[in-house]
Amino acid sequence: MVLAPQLEDIDRQLTDARQRAHGVATRVGTASWSTRPAPREWSVAECFIHLNLTSHAFLPLIRDALSRARARKLLSPGPYRRDIIGWFVGWVTEPPTRFRVKTTAPFVPAAIDPPATVLEMFDAHQEELRACVREAHGLDLSRIRLASPFHPRLKYNLYSCLRIIPAHQRHHLVQAENVIRTLDSPK
Repeated sequence: MVLAPQLEDIDRQLTDARQRAHGVATRVGTASWSTRPAPREWSVAECFIHLNLTSHAFLPLIRDALSRARARKLLSPGPYRRDIIGWFVGWVTEPPTRFRVKTTAPFVPAAIDPPATVLEMFDAHQEELRACVREAHGLDLSRIRLASPFHPRLKYNLYSCLRIIPAHQRHHLVQAENVIRTLDSPK
């Protein structure tokens, strides 16, 4: 299937994030996987687990939005547009970090699993997200809205959501890479 160019770009970003995540996990190694660079900063493991928690929360919302778009016959080949809320959330999320936003409790990692387990879950979520992107082809992603799993009053269109997810992944992959740099730097 040939995707609309904007969806093709999102699919590529999700694939790139998967490859980058594996590179980060290889570089950190199992010995430093759960090591925090400072008491109030996350380890590489926590960055990845947070991304898994986030994808796990987003996927049912995206599937529901896709289903509602199909049911309402909201069709469009694109181009798609982000709404103002989605644009702002994407701007805040995309590296470089402009200011820190504390995550809500359900998205704070509670336990540290081994790298292989976390990466397997990350890969599975990436494939599910990519399947949703393919399923979105031909739907009017600008007209169907969903609420953020982080805050239910924060609503944006589905196209914005699909742009926010890889931006959020890049944010935490940069964070994980910074953890490695900090751990590798001489004390």
